[in-house]
Amino acid sequence: MKKIAIVGAGGFGREVKMLIENINERESQFEIVGFYDDKEYKGDINGVPYLGKIEKINEVDYQLGVAISIADPETKRRIAESITNQNIEFPNLIHPSVIIGQDNVNIGKGNIICAGAIITVDIEIEDFVILNLSCTVGHDTKIKSYSSFMPTVNISGEVLINEGVYVGTGAKIINLLEIGEYTIVGAGAVVAKSLPAKCTAVGIPAKPIKFHE
Repeated sequence: MKKIAIVGAGGFGREVKMLIENINERESQFEIVGFYDDKEYKGDINGVPYLGKIEKINEVDYQLGVAISIADPETKRRIAESITNQNIEFPNLIHPSVIIGQDNVNIGKGNIICAGAIITVDIEIEDFVILNLSCTVGHDTKIKSYSSFMPTVNISGEVLINEGVYVGTGAKIINLLEIGEYTIVGAGAVVAKSLPAKCTAVGIPAKPIKFHE
């Protein structure tokens, strides 16, 4: 089995531990060695050791897979770029229940795809993307790195999701649209028109209510 550590010991990190355990129930692939988190913990976290702050990953002297279980895109990007240790790799964690089409689906590295997700055909997912519980991704969609989708997000076909987009629980994105980089889509929103970069958009239909750096 490959040794793996989880970055982030919060709620989603503990769910990622569960995801890895579900993968191992189907086929033993990973040995969870512990959590890294900049918040210091004493003792175990749900039975798994706390290994120290994230910077300690660069001191690891053996082959180690790392799962970055951080939903915030900017934080996730910063952590990924800070890990320069050549012993570290970033495996994809895909729940056994996920449905993935056989035609032209390309998935990069470090992605976390949770139970119930459906990914159809002619889709590209870059690196460090989170698709949380029961998300759906329609045909001819491209999702760029560091984007995060909370449970039950629906993405229709032919959508371009640029880098670092965050989409809240239950939001829906209509087909033939583009979401600008580092934009936030609020929970329950329905995106019926393309959205610019670095805005927060809410409502039905979703409209930008503010812009941010």
